[in-house]
Amino acid sequence: MASSVEGGGFFERLKAGLAKTSKSLLDNIDGIILGKKVIDQALFDDLEEVLIMADVGAAFAHDLIEKMREQVGRRELDKPEHLRRVLRDTMAEILEKNEAPFAIPAEGIYTVMVVGVNGTGKTTTIGKLARLLKGEGRQVLLAAADTFRAAAAEQLDVWAQRVGIPLVRQEAGADPTAVVFDAVNAAKSGRAQVVIVDTAGRLHTKVNLMEELKKMKRIMGRELPGAPHEVLLVLDATTGQNAVSQARLFRDEIGVTGLVLTKLDGTAKGGVVVRIAAELGIPIRYIGIGEKLDDLRKFNSREFVDAIFKTAAT
Repeated sequence: MASSVEGGGFFERLKAGLAKTSKSLLDNIDGIILGKKVIDQALFDDLEEVLIMADVGAAFAHDLIEKMREQVGRRELDKPEHLRRVLRDTMAEILEKNEAPFAIPAEGIYTVMVVGVNGTGKTTTIGKLARLLKGEGRQVLLAAADTFRAAAAEQLDVWAQRVGIPLVRQEAGADPTAVVFDAVNAAKSGRAQVVIVDTAGRLHTKVNLMEELKKMKRIMGRELPGAPHEVLLVLDATTGQNAVSQARLFRDEIGVTGLVLTKLDGTAKGGVVVRIAAELGIPIRYIGIGEKLDDLRKFNSREFVDAIFKTAAT
């Protein structure tokens, strides 16, 4: 698990970014708990309602309440103010199971296909991810396979120049699978170790567009056995329940292997991270908390929970 040294100023920005989430969750919980002298059914009912409203999801809320009941029954939990600690520890336990950074091998080519609906910050995330990987000493190549929007390739080109890495692109309206073909073969010729493919933002309910993603996956796998090695879904945390629905459908349709949650700094719905982890079990690779170049970071479960509960980084 990453240390607070790595986070440094980032941990303070994370706390600031999650302030709305922290307030929506903890202020309401403290309002229920503080002043209570006993743990009873009414307290559990109120607590469960607050948790569900904080976007952590009914399944997590139910499991947490059951855990608290068991601890009360075993006399391990006897004061209402201790419920806050159980909540914090349970959140950390669930999120830690879903904390998994990229495992890029030292040798060979590693391919990442980035998917998501419009407006999630997908292209910006790709640029920041490319910068992170380049900073780790990786040789990175970007592929502009979003050929539907003329501005998409231009936006990615700006990022490629900003980060100082090559970009494979074609004319607007070209077959996106042709871009993928070119990018994979460029990597095979020695131009890159990591290929990051930008795809057109699409509604997760559009069957024809999902079929196109599957076709791109097939082309990548044909040209490079095992590719894509990662299907990374970018989700906008501000959308709450919609983010959960998108994650479930993309996972079921094309086999999502990892998640990036963006815009955590602008929402009170950061609890959705817990819900996605508890209900879907998809590894959370990165989180984004702002517009700065270094505001995309590897997901650290303990740091995330510490930031919500405004405790010191561990």
